[in-house]
Amino acid sequence: MTDDVKKLGQNLKRIRIKKNITQVEIAKKLGVDRSFVSNLENAKTNPTLATITNLAQALGVSTNELLK
Repeated sequence: MTDDVKKLGQNLKRIRIKKNITQVEIAKKLGVDRSFVSNLENAKTNPTLATITNLAQALGVSTNELLK
């Protein structure tokens, strides 16, 4: 995967842990399986723009924060 996907995964995990949110909670908000969230955090999948936007909303951050 690209460096951007790795960075997204790292930021997702960092923000999620900082806000004390589990992968299961994020998955429920997105309507996906927990393994999908795990795959995002570990850069094993390339998310769509819609997924990135939904993740940002679920975490209460901007898409910019996820991608920086």
